[in-house]
Amino acid sequence: MKPLNKTIRQSVSLPANVAAQVRSLAKIRKLSSNRMLVELIENGIEAEKRKQQEFFKLAERFRNATDPEEAKRLGDELGRMVFGD
Repeated sequence: MKPLNKTIRQSVSLPANVAAQVRSLAKIRKLSSNRMLVELIENGIEAEKRKQQEFFKLAERFRNATDPEEAKRLGDELGRMVFGD
């Protein structure tokens, strides 16, 4: 049987302030810095997936909008999601 979660060693360089924050969070949560990085990355991936889903839902609402004012509001919201405030 193959292992389900094969691990791959990955080297990353972090800015000093980010590395310090990771160590601090790891210490508070009583985790290794490596495990803390894994959790932060997993959380970031999930956040990106949710953001993408929200975008597609909003785009669908925009395409289906029949009221011009609603379409403008949704278009503005889409613009903010893509380009920021």
